[in-house]
Amino acid sequence: MSQQILASVEKSSLKPAEEIQKFEIGDTVDVHTKILEGEKERIQVFSGIVIARSGSGSKEMFTVRRIVAGEGVERKFPLHSPRIAKIDVKRSAVVRRAKLYYMRNRSGKSARLRERRSEQAGTDSK
Repeated sequence: MSQQILASVEKSSLKPAEEIQKFEIGDTVDVHTKILEGEKERIQVFSGIVIARSGSGSKEMFTVRRIVAGEGVERKFPLHSPRIAKIDVKRSAVVRRAKLYYMRNRSGKSARLRERRSEQAGTDSK
């Protein structure tokens, strides 16, 4: 009984499925975040590689990593947060791991991921 009550309360705080763009580990994404500065609200973009996803339901989080001035910067975002305006997938990569923590030790060319070919590219050539 209590699980059903928790599920119904949690369901009200989830974003609709159409609003969340599908992305996977290894994808390069732009996360548009709403920032409040005084009374003004603006959107700040954080772009990088998704190295981890964790949790489920309203507690689902994802970690994005990028390199700024030669220093690695990671940021965790709640997937269903009202502060996230949108998530744009810029590029997809082929990965064989659920967590890409090994990217923390990589720099330069060794930090590249192999790009995933889209299914549409194969049908256009016929």
